[in-house]
Amino acid sequence: MKNLKRVIALSMAGCMMAGAMAACNTEGGDTSSKAAVGESSVDTKDVKSIYFLNFKPEIADKYATIAEQYKKETGIEVKVTTAASGEYEQTLTAEMAKSEPPTIFQINGPVGYSNWAEWCADLKNTDLYNILSDKSLAVTKDDGVYGIPYAVEGYGIIYNDAIMQKYFATSGAKVTSVDEINSFDKLSAVVEDMTAKKADLGIDGVFGSTSLKTGDDWRWQTHLMDLPLYYEFKTDSGSSITSCLNSTELKFTYADNYKKIFDLYTNNSCTEKSLLGGKTVDESMAEFATGKCAMIQNGNWAWGQINGIDGNQVKAEDVKFLPIYTGVDGEEKQGLCIGTENYFAINSKVDAATQKASADFLNWLFTSEYGKKAVKDDLGFIAPFTSFGDNEKPEDPLAKSVLSWMEKDGYKSVEWTFGGIPSENWKKEFGANLLQYVQGQKEWNAVVDEAKSSWTTEREAAATA
Repeated sequence: MKNLKRVIALSMAGCMMAGAMAACNTEGGDTSSKAAVGESSVDTKDVKSIYFLNFKPEIADKYATIAEQYKKETGIEVKVTTAASGEYEQTLTAEMAKSEPPTIFQINGPVGYSNWAEWCADLKNTDLYNILSDKSLAVTKDDGVYGIPYAVEGYGIIYNDAIMQKYFATSGAKVTSVDEINSFDKLSAVVEDMTAKKADLGIDGVFGSTSLKTGDDWRWQTHLMDLPLYYEFKTDSGSSITSCLNSTELKFTYADNYKKIFDLYTNNSCTEKSLLGGKTVDESMAEFATGKCAMIQNGNWAWGQINGIDGNQVKAEDVKFLPIYTGVDGEEKQGLCIGTENYFAINSKVDAATQKASADFLNWLFTSEYGKKAVKDDLGFIAPFTSFGDNEKPEDPLAKSVLSWMEKDGYKSVEWTFGGIPSENWKKEFGANLLQYVQGQKEWNAVVDEAKSSWTTEREAAATA
């Protein structure tokens, strides 16, 4: 959850940087190559060094070791500088103004690209982009690719396959395989049938408790809200979060879809609705870990919590993901909610050979035996690239499931759009209203109306702050 909160914080920080960037110039003039990085005709034999500005202080020493190995293998020095925690944008602005600026840097998705577009080379011809598992995750504009994600997180409905298999064997089961659950209608039919058979299945409820205690409601006012935001703001080209950030109005077009899945959670829960206001995420995860429920909404970061709970009964091989289905047209091909705050960009203002050498280093990191092992074991990334074989992927089951969904042909991940929510106050109000709705103290239409009016108020307040 810590990383998810940082996505929002960094997104807003990126907006504030726009003005500052207008004054930022690279010494020595613009020597950018107009061709996309990766052209095979570019000769890199005279490149002696490249410069990577790292975003994560906690893995600075790991990158230093990786750089040493790369120099041994290629003779090219990789200068690694790491920004202090929370100061990446400031450091990047300062470094870009130097005569020898970073050749590889990081942007915070579409918001970061809007600030650094002039410095972002087109990466559509690079080997790294070619092996990206889900190309919809890249930062794009028109026909260009300007940011490539290198570490992802995902969330959806986590399920216990052992309990599901037990259900499939019951008389009159609505489906006989999880693979048949590919829409809200299928999911709701299965869940309601499982509720009717919960005594036979040995569970208290199908879903873990919907934690609506203040401070523990982020799964609903932020994560679940991502689905209606994504579908309202997605466009044929560009990013849904960009559209969301630029919108002063929330139509809440998919409010009824939100209600469908939220009601399914609360109507088929381990806990009575009247008690949900006191439930925490930890308690709901414990319910899943101890076999009291079959499903729970959360992300791949939850495996450590599930596995570490005293009395855990869930085997690693039984912990898997389903997408969050809400009844939207075409959701049969919807994947998990996948996002990242981590995108590589290459400086368009350095010469073409250095751009190519920088791209070669990134390709080596995610395709060589040494590089892939370092990514998996030392950097600890869920790397979204097809170059990683089954034995080179993260060990925990939810990370594996995230990658499996990303690599499914014809499926589209749901972009993290919640970073475009106008304020923390909006989320707190929405969460409080969800609790009142569950407790029967507020009609759903009132929840929707207040969400829309608060959106405009909070967006306008942020604009004048």
